[in-house]
Amino acid sequence: MTYRVRSAEDRRREIQENAARLGINEAFVSNLVDSFYARVRAHPMLGPIFDTEIKDKWEPHLAKMKDFWSSVAMNTGRYSGKPFPVHMKLTGVTPAHFNIWLALFRLTLEDISENPETVDYFMERADRIAQNFQFGMFELQNLPAR
Repeated sequence: MTYRVRSAEDRRREIQENAARLGINEAFVSNLVDSFYARVRAHPMLGPIFDTEIKDKWEPHLAKMKDFWSSVAMNTGRYSGKPFPVHMKLTGVTPAHFNIWLALFRLTLEDISENPETVDYFMERADRIAQNFQFGMFELQNLPAR
């Protein structure tokens, strides 16, 4: 098997070209975030968790999430935060909440995407993010100390 070394710029260009092929652009990301968080806020289990943490600061939160998903989906580099510590301080969150979050995310993508491949593209990333957060929030705490 032959491996080709690619520069970071080549990799970024490939990701951006693939995203564009799938119809993913800033307008799509903005619609995704706005539509998804409208569902989250209305959800009886997720809404109260988000409202307790975000309170009346939804506009800045949505802007941050648009930067985050722009970076995740299109490698734009617009997001430079550290989301894990923010999520670690949440109380009352269980793995079931992540399942609901993922289901709402998929439903939103299916509603706004014309291409099933676009849904898969985002869900692959969302699943990975959710798994990493769940591991950090629920599994690492239970590992024996060394």
